[in-house]
Amino acid sequence: RCANALHNVGVRRTDGVALLAPNCDDLITATLAAQLAGIAAPMNSALTPEHLGELVARSGSRVLVAAGPDLAPEVWERARALAKEAGLTALFALSPTGVDPVPLEPVDGVQVAHLSVAAAGQPSDRFLGTAPQAGDLAALFHTGGTTGIPKLAAHTHRNEVTDAWMIALSGLMGEGSVVLAGLPLFHVNAVHVTLLTPLLRGLHSVWAGPLGYRDPALFATFWKIVEHYRVTTMSAVPTVYSVLAGCPVDADISSLRFAVVGASPLPQAVRRGFEEATGIGLVEGYGLTEATCASVISFPGAPRIGSVGQRLPYQAMKTVEITPAGEWVDLPAGEVGVLAISGPTVFAGYAVGSGPQGPVLDHLGTVRDGWLNTGDLARVDAEGFVQLTGRAKDLIIRGGHNIDPAVIEAALLAHPAVTDAQAVGRPDPHAGEVPVAFVALVTGSDVAEDELCAWAAAHVPEAAAAPKSVTVLPALPVTSVGKPFKPALRAEATRAAVADALRDAPGVVDVRADVERGAVVAVITRAAAADPGPINDILDRLAITWREELS
Repeated sequence: RCANALHNVGVRRTDGVALLAPNCDDLITATLAAQLAGIAAPMNSALTPEHLGELVARSGSRVLVAAGPDLAPEVWERARALAKEAGLTALFALSPTGVDPVPLEPVDGVQVAHLSVAAAGQPSDRFLGTAPQAGDLAALFHTGGTTGIPKLAAHTHRNEVTDAWMIALSGLMGEGSVVLAGLPLFHVNAVHVTLLTPLLRGLHSVWAGPLGYRDPALFATFWKIVEHYRVTTMSAVPTVYSVLAGCPVDADISSLRFAVVGASPLPQAVRRGFEEATGIGLVEGYGLTEATCASVISFPGAPRIGSVGQRLPYQAMKTVEITPAGEWVDLPAGEVGVLAISGPTVFAGYAVGSGPQGPVLDHLGTVRDGWLNTGDLARVDAEGFVQLTGRAKDLIIRGGHNIDPAVIEAALLAHPAVTDAQAVGRPDPHAGEVPVAFVALVTGSDVAEDELCAWAAAHVPEAAAAPKSVTVLPALPVTSVGKPFKPALRAEATRAAVADALRDAPGVVDVRADVERGAVVAVITRAAAADPGPINDILDRLAITWREELS
């Protein structure tokens, strides 16, 4: 019915349908309906109006489905403005689960209605439009990129169905499983791991309210929810498990077999804290939007510490060295290089614009002969286990949330005293990474670093991207040809984080961080007579690569 309602207002196979709402029952229905009628384009409502407008244009969306005034009033007002400014033809409202729709104010030149009302009179036994084929686009998911505006990664129906099938084959969701879902539906993990895979296997999903894991009130009753619904598995980012480790287990959670963790590096201290507090094993995974979602999964009950697991069926993996001339050289097993993925989950490209035939797609150099350059540094051992060692790309991942460093850099470059700016991730025991920035100033300027921090916080498009620190340097590091050299800044951010963490640890003589084959390695010099235990315990809380030297 909902797909037919979208079809009725002109949505066709190559048309985008923008979705802007917190999680609710109607949003799940709308997301699937948008993929049936056209191309779903879910968006994060925390993005700036300028970014939302650009994403709508790139997706070719003429219809917007958004949270209504009774679900999220601030999102509805933003949606009304977006619909008018973007010249959309229709704006559909979503209501809270189980609540009757409220009256809606009109928007000049835009058809406005509740999606449930528009769908009520539509046929329920057949879709009135053209059914999608495997190679047709199903969705456009925004992800971090190299510009201030997020990139839109295009997924085909083949991408989505095969990735959900692969996850199902991994054994994480056996017969009778009940999956707890708490990530937002603009995130590929929410759509593929906790929606499409359970649907494919005929399983139950329990959705944790509009804000999901971002709702502090959820954690006060979290274990009782697990008990009540007999939840068997869940998927979340490391920060969620860090919080849950501190929530007393006040219910029978024996149904919970294991919990899946991904999206950002897992500090061993988080793993240890959660497993000791709950008795539930954490199963690591790895994936990226450009490979649809999941590509690597660990084995429940047999974790290999330091590895994120083995590839999923039908995907292939290797590491390559990318030469200065741009050539890819395959590396032997165990060698650190750029991780490359091939198979039916490699995305169709980025939507760089919209034309008469739908989104205009371009891989922007990320795919070669069917192999996707993930931008991540890793080693793949002889048994196919993948160990991540760093990131060749610049994306900062804070608690599973992607932050484009360019938005921080642009904010700082707008300051009249700043001549150069670079943002990187600093290791953090709670969030995995937090953004920090380095700047160079005009000659003679004495602007304080605290002032620059406040300036950046006031000018970045979202609070999560506000840098935790801004460090002034005489000049920022560059390569021999004058290009910015961020690994040196990541090394300095890592050194500072480790030095801060080990400030009171006995026996620490020196802390430095080196760049080795593009990866940052912290090096701790310890007095030979000192007990290494406290140092090891502290560094376990940081998801970093490190080694020890004796003085």
